Amino acid sequence: MTEIDALSIGLPPAMSHNWGWFLAFGLILLALGVAAILRSFGSTIVSMAFFGWLLLFAGFIEFVDAFMVGKWAGFFLHLLIAIMLVVAGAVMVAKPLASAEAATLFMSMFLLIGGVYQVIYALWTHLSGWGWHALNGGISTILGILLLAQWPVSGLWAIGLFVGIDLVFYGWACVALAFELHKP
Repeated sequence: MTEIDALSIGLPPAMSHNWGWFLAFGLILLALGVAAILRSFGSTIVSMAFFGWLLLFAGFIEFVDAFMVGKWAGFFLHLLIAIMLVVAGAVMVAKPLASAEAATLFMSMFLLIGGVYQVIYALWTHLSGWGWHALNGGISTILGILLLAQWPVSGLWAIGLFVGIDLVFYGWACVALAFELHKP
């Protein structure tokens, strides 16, 4: 028995019986992903507004939590975090385009710096699979440069495009799981 065989996870029988739901879910995610890619500007705005509402909700929960625990040393820290979450969420809901531009700038810098680091690390250490790590770092670096070169315009479409690509791959994974579950 190999190490991979020892790590296999048994699936509950209910999953095999409900393979159609996985297929339907995967196809819906695929359709949503394609729509998000085709309408990346709209999906960017929706994504930023959705994330803003999540931050508002988290800020409200944090505010309630700060008062629920009573008088303790972390009260003011939790209150400050609640205020920051609410302000950030409100800005994202009120100004989704500006928020998308800021998030894209951060994302492009993250990809650029992280990609360069990954290339240097892979070339320096030559660990197993170093070529794949260097390739991944190179692609991340190129993506960061491309986003940064078109910024702030890239902020209008990049997040929606990336969300759409993620939905397509996640949907495809669910479809593949459904077909695997349906095998006799």
